[in-house]
Amino acid sequence: MVRTQDRSAQPSLVEELHQALRREVRPYLPVLAQCSSTRELERHPVYQRLRPLISRVLDTPEVGHFGPERPPFKMAYRFVAWNLERGIRLEGQLHALRTHPYLREADVLLLPETDVGMARSGNRNVAAVLARELGYHYVFGACYLNLTKGAGEEREAPGENELGLHGNALLSRYPIGKVELVRLANGIDKMARREKRIGSQVAVVAEIRFPQRPLLAVVVHLDANSTQRHRKAQMATVLRALPPRGPVVLGGDWNTTTFDSSTAFRAIMGYWLRVFMGPGRVIQRHFLHPYRWFERGLFRLLERHGFDFRRSNVLGDYTMYYEFDNPRTYKGLAEWVPGWCFPFIRWALSRYGGRCPLRLDWFATRELEVENPVVIHDARLGGGPALSDHEPIGLEVVLGGANRDTAAK
Repeated sequence: MVRTQDRSAQPSLVEELHQALRREVRPYLPVLAQCSSTRELERHPVYQRLRPLISRVLDTPEVGHFGPERPPFKMAYRFVAWNLERGIRLEGQLHALRTHPYLREADVLLLPETDVGMARSGNRNVAAVLARELGYHYVFGACYLNLTKGAGEEREAPGENELGLHGNALLSRYPIGKVELVRLANGIDKMARREKRIGSQVAVVAEIRFPQRPLLAVVVHLDANSTQRHRKAQMATVLRALPPRGPVVLGGDWNTTTFDSSTAFRAIMGYWLRVFMGPGRVIQRHFLHPYRWFERGLFRLLERHGFDFRRSNVLGDYTMYYEFDNPRTYKGLAEWVPGWCFPFIRWALSRYGGRCPLRLDWFATRELEVENPVVIHDARLGGGPALSDHEPIGLEVVLGGANRDTAAK
C-alpha cells in the first residue's frame, strides 16, 4: 500500500506535472507498451529513468475548488455513487446531474472511473469539468497511467491520449479538508494484457466539512479481474487506512460479481458452476445478493469494522445489467474470454433476454444515521441509451441540528 497524505496539489502544480508527463513520458509510451509484464517493465531502462516522475503524478491528488464558500446548513445530506464508465458520455452525464430530480440535489458525488486526457473520453479532465460546470469542490486520485487507448472498442476512439490518466474522483458542495490516497494491490498484472497500464487502484479518502461536523467520504473501486479473496483484501487495506472511530461514508463500485475472474479459466469454470446451479436461482439469490455466499467475506469484514451496508443500500436491486448483445460489452469480454464460450453464455441468458442483472455498487456507513437508500434506474438522456454501464445509487446521511447556531454564524 502506498499512502499519500496532505499532498493535495493546487491546479498550477498539477498542470506542471501534466506538462512534464506530456513532454518527458508521452513520447516513450509506445516503447513501454512493448513490455509484456510488470516485471519486464520495471527492468526497462527507459521506465527506470521515468519512474520517479510517473510515481509523482500517480501519487499526487488533484484538488480544485469550484463550490460555494458558504454552502447551506441542512438536516440531511445526499450522497450519490456513480461509476461514470470513464466519462465517455460526459455531456449526457453532465445534463443528468444538472436536471435529474434526484441527482441534481446531490451534496457529495463518489465517482469511480474518471479519465484525464484519454482519447476515449475526449481527452478531457472529467472530474474537473463536472466540478466546474456544476459548482463543486473536487479531488481526483490517479490509479493508472494508460499506455494504450483502452480495452475493446475504446481502441477505436479517434485521436491519441494526451495524458493517459484514469482514476477515481470525489465532488462535494461542502469544503474538502484533508485528502489521502490509499493505493491497493493489483489482482492481476496490468501489463500482461492488451490494455496495458502502470499503477493500481486507489481509494480516495476526503474529509467533508459539513456545518454540523466533518466526516470522511471514501471512494472505493475494487478490481473486477480478481478473486473474491483479493477484493476482500483490497477492502481490508482501505479499512486499515481509516481512523478506528468516527463517521464514514464508504461507497463506489466494488465489483461484487461473485466470480473469480483472475484468469479466463477460473471465470469459465465459475460460469459453468452457476449454470449447473440454475441461472434463475443464481441471479435472484446470488448476483443480486452477493453478500450471502460468494462475496460474504468482504461484507463480513465491513461489519466487523463497524460498517453497516444493510441499511445503506436497497438490497436485491441491480446496479448493472450485463447485456450480451451490447457491442461494447461483447468486445470487452472478448479481450480475455475465448470465442467458443460465447454461444454457451448466450444460451444461458436466452430465457432472460440476453441480460443479466448484477449488484456491483454499494454504500457502507459507520457511526451515522442514514435513510432512504435508492438505486436510480432512469438516469438517461431523453429516454435514450444508458449514460453509463452502472446505475447511480443514493443515500441520505442525517446529521441533524447539532451546532445549528454555530453554523448559522
